[in-house]
Amino acid sequence: MPHTYANTMFSAPVRQLQERHGSRSQYERMARSGAAEQSLGRDESEFIAARDSFYLATVTPDGWPYVQHRGGPMGFLKVLDPHTLAFAEYSGNKQYISAGNLAVNDRVSLFLMDYPNRTRLKIIGHAKLVEPGADPAFETRIRIKELRARVERSLVLTVVGFDWNCSQHITPRYSREEMAEILPELGDALGQ
Repeated sequence: MPHTYANTMFSAPVRQLQERHGSRSQYERMARSGAAEQSLGRDESEFIAARDSFYLATVTPDGWPYVQHRGGPMGFLKVLDPHTLAFAEYSGNKQYISAGNLAVNDRVSLFLMDYPNRTRLKIIGHAKLVEPGADPAFETRIRIKELRARVERSLVLTVVGFDWNCSQHITPRYSREEMAEILPELGDALGQ
């Protein structure tokens, strides 16, 4: 099976630039690879479950890209099956840019980062919004139990493709929780 992410994202102008700069043969092999990429596997599912944030890109009706940060407790982005992700949306700044964009173009891109391990996962797909009360069982399944806030809507994403990206320019960053784990070890290593 062809590499869905590569075949979707490597448009004719992209392939021309790859050819001009000497990377086309490498990416042609990637595009032809036998990876069954439309299915999220165990590695992807575990990586997604360990994230407490990601970036969501949508497109405005007149073609402008829009990127929004989404955050919550670790695992708030749920892998429902090998082809489907979902998360509950709670009240935010009430601009509704992503929701408005999805009303006219369902294409999205997710960018999930693991800064300490210098790893990223890029996912493309089609998203739909589910209004509260439309499917109570589904809402219960993706609701974050620790939050007592009302679910404003849910977003369901059908995965088209994904790609693990190189770590070359990822600067390690650490959350407070990660630093709390690291600092005692550092103190022990320094003999303090």
